[in-house]
Amino acid sequence: MHASTVIGPVPFSSSSWQPGAGLVGNAEAARRVGEPGKAEATGRAAEDAAQGKVAEGEAAQKPNGETLSQEELRHLEHLKTTDREVRQHELAHQIAGGQYTGAVSYQFERGPDGQRYAVAGEVPIDYGPVPGDPRATIGKMQQVISAALAPADPSPKDHQVAAQARQYLLTAQLEMAQQASARHSAERPEPNTTETSASVQASSAAAARSNPARAPSPTTTSSPVPPLPAAVRAS
Repeated sequence: MHASTVIGPVPFSSSSWQPGAGLVGNAEAARRVGEPGKAEATGRAAEDAAQGKVAEGEAAQKPNGETLSQEELRHLEHLKTTDREVRQHELAHQIAGGQYTGAVSYQFERGPDGQRYAVAGEVPIDYGPVPGDPRATIGKMQQVISAALAPADPSPKDHQVAAQARQYLLTAQLEMAQQASARHSAERPEPNTTETSASVQASSAAAARSNPARAPSPTTTSSPVPPLPAAVRAS
């Protein structure tokens, strides 16, 4: 699974699960895929028998053939429940994540019957944004969020991945809005300032011709008259 150049794959982990957690209301697709049909169940029973596993309804035994104690039986049932829940949890991540998820890896514990049971698991997921493509990033982040929250009881790490994907989603939406605004501004025609100025001048001249009273009157200048000489004034 190749991770984004921005951030690497982060596993969805089931290690924080508490045994006995319910799987009601979410991951419907995971339940449909995870619940085997009759033919599949028969095939599994044959496979388990070939591997020496004990079929349902038969008395569980230790590898040496001894019968399990009541305490060992309770622990075995606990392991079986945990194994089933862990696998369904990781399967829900995988189905919802699609192309952005990798292969599931499990941590196992060997039970008193000698068989291994999954007690934790994780699915790597690429939740980095798509460089230079906000539209693709939005679609990817929507799928990542669905994958992170697909199980009935998402773990704290699942919620952390979903929160980070939401931040990338919001950033991509903002980038798309800015691109749309820039395109709108580029497509809008700019006003012709030369034509506008000529039109204003022509309108002013026409208004002056139609209303001469409002036209400005020419200004006159007069020179001051010098005083007469004293000899002329008094004879």
